[in-house]
Amino acid sequence: MELVPITFHKIMQSRAYTVIILGTDEKKFAIYTDPLVGKNLQILLTEEPHQRPYTHDLIDSIFNGLEISLKQVVINNVEDTVYFSRLFLEQQQGDEKVILEIDARPSDCLTLALMHNAPLFCKKEVLENVVPIEE
Repeated sequence: MELVPITFHKIMQSRAYTVIILGTDEKKFAIYTDPLVGKNLQILLTEEPHQRPYTHDLIDSIFNGLEISLKQVVINNVEDTVYFSRLFLEQQQGDEKVILEIDARPSDCLTLALMHNAPLFCKKEVLENVVPIEE
């Protein structure tokens, strides 16, 4: 499986949906998600204080408590307009490092990747087949 490094470019919010723009310098694509997901992502990006932990804060606390590090995020499939991604996590178990691969929504993966400064990748065939957007 050939992976292409991608970056987060921007987020656009409306009342009905959130658009997350990802891609390379040559090709960008949009992932549409729930407006609440977008609001949480914007809170993270702006470092806006909040009274109670959000889901990504909870997951981060679990990672810290279990000494799990986020190694990378891979967008590995798209069906119609639904994207699929995988979190790759690393945990020390005794003398061995174990890699865990977890299925997750790209929006959740992106939030965690930005929190942990983890690299984002897209399967080459997925990137080749996505509908490009112009900014």
